[in-house]
Amino acid sequence: MVLLQIAEPGQSDAPHERRLAVGIDLGTTNSLVATVRSGMAVVLNDELGRSLLPSVVRYTGDGCEVGYEAQAHQTSDPRNTVVSVKRFMGRGLKDIAHRESMPYLFDDAPGMVRLHTAAGPKSPVEVSADILRALRERGEAALGGDLVGAVITVPAYFDDAQRQATKDAARLAGLNVLRLLNEPTAAAIAYGLDNAAEGVYAVYDLGGGTFDISILKLSRGVFEVLSTGGDSALGGDDFDQRIFCWIIEAAKLKPLSPQDARFILSRAREAKEYLTFHGAAPITARLSSGEVVDLTLTTEIFAEITRTLVTKTMQPVRKALRDAKLGVDDVNGVIMVGGATRMPQIQRAVGEFFKKEPLNNLDPDKVVALGAAKQANLLAGNRSADDWLLLDVIPLSLGLEMMGGLVEKIIPRNSTIPIARAQDFTTFRDGQTALAVHVVQGERELVTDCRSLARFELRGIPPMVAGAARIRVTFQVDADGLLSVSAREQTAGVEASVVVKPSYGLSDDEIAHMLKDSLEHSRDDAMRRALKEIQVEAQRLIEAVQSALKSDGELLADDERARIEAAIVALQAAALGENRRHITLAMDTLDADTKDFAARRMDKNIRRALAGRSVAEIAGEESQ
Repeated sequence: MVLLQIAEPGQSDAPHERRLAVGIDLGTTNSLVATVRSGMAVVLNDELGRSLLPSVVRYTGDGCEVGYEAQAHQTSDPRNTVVSVKRFMGRGLKDIAHRESMPYLFDDAPGMVRLHTAAGPKSPVEVSADILRALRERGEAALGGDLVGAVITVPAYFDDAQRQATKDAARLAGLNVLRLLNEPTAAAIAYGLDNAAEGVYAVYDLGGGTFDISILKLSRGVFEVLSTGGDSALGGDDFDQRIFCWIIEAAKLKPLSPQDARFILSRAREAKEYLTFHGAAPITARLSSGEVVDLTLTTEIFAEITRTLVTKTMQPVRKALRDAKLGVDDVNGVIMVGGATRMPQIQRAVGEFFKKEPLNNLDPDKVVALGAAKQANLLAGNRSADDWLLLDVIPLSLGLEMMGGLVEKIIPRNSTIPIARAQDFTTFRDGQTALAVHVVQGERELVTDCRSLARFELRGIPPMVAGAARIRVTFQVDADGLLSVSAREQTAGVEASVVVKPSYGLSDDEIAHMLKDSLEHSRDDAMRRALKEIQVEAQRLIEAVQSALKSDGELLADDERARIEAAIVALQAAALGENRRHITLAMDTLDADTKDFAARRMDKNIRRALAGRSVAEIAGEESQ
């Protein structure tokens, strides 16, 4: 007798066979890989028992070194040793701040920046792929087999291009991406499942290169992101930089070589980490120039020189609470994520703001990877998808360009993903057979103030009078936060679509700046939008009257036609200005001057429709 093996959809065909999946925290400073064993999420160590993999890659003529081996050469070979590559992901040369102080040779290639190395030019995607490959190999060695996939975490404020670059790096590393997961959400998964927490939680995530704040509601296995925020490329690296500058000033050092600069920066990082558990950190160094550094950095000095950085993290926290329509008292707990949150001044500032001690019972370096591992275990089919539901959000609104350069928002920011929304549009001119679709991202009312994501054209629209066509535009954002847009003309069924893959995207700075601008200029934007709308309406009226004059101008006496044409000229002049009242008055004048003309056209059309038909025929139709 043959027995049929039955498995749940999405589960392994062999009920006792566990599918190998991992969660990866691809960090700016350090990266980790974790998995679920016996129902518990654990971080996988290397052969020497180390859990962290420094996110450092060194390129040589023979290949590359990753992790601790590469980190050992960052002072002796800074040009070929790439650190903090996460800050370059999905960005062009113009997006990279302070690049003049970096030891790298940048190539401003179309799209994403490239770095010149001993192994040739390398994009941030390729560098990240080398880090991910090392993590994949560690996972396969620890689990004893090939991985079915990985959940990879990204900052909540990573835009579409940065997320796509991360997925490309994973594919290059031989990883199947089960999902991209926002880092604060991954941390909430780890805390929510490990501690059975419920209520509203703030996730304060300060890593090596990025800062995120998310407000989440945890309830009966549902993880709902209420709002998310962040700041410009801000992280532990910036605190290192403040110590670096203090050392140069205090020791009165001359301009440094790239090797000495990297050496002093590494000493600055060591001092920062030492101050987490001590009141003072000695800083000693002998430079290649012969200069000697012998200083002591106290916690008081460190707090003073980084005060503005700490304050800078709290501004998005306030904004995220406002977006979630919550106050500090509504927050049940604050989850601390990222190694940089170990700094005493960060712990103190967060505790004072939320009026409660932050949660630190999970290692802030590991919590993101642990949450990602739990999500990977679920998506691989090793446990029921009913165990919990994850509701994440998008950071910025998505919309389309309308006539007059206006933005029509289709999906507002902080909308839960995955999401699909459709809206119907129409044509502007008679006989229009094509429609240009321009997809934008941002909070402002005008296209010029938002970021362009993609353009495509819908062709083959049946020629109709303006406004008759019905074109449905659909936006879809998947669980990874990646966007696709389609347009379909309802009558003829013609369709066009685009998967939005910009060459590089918004920096955290730009996103924060766009949100700030949307608040500061909301009143001005509303007035400019109203002006654009009435200018479009005026143009539509002018074109309609001009079309009527062309087809039925013989119904007018010369003086009547002259008066209408003068009113058209007056409206055209008013529409070029910025006085909405003048445009409205000019439209009213043209409406009044064409009222009799419109009536005559109506009579003419009725007579044409009734020509050659008897009263009896018409009466018979009405009685049916």
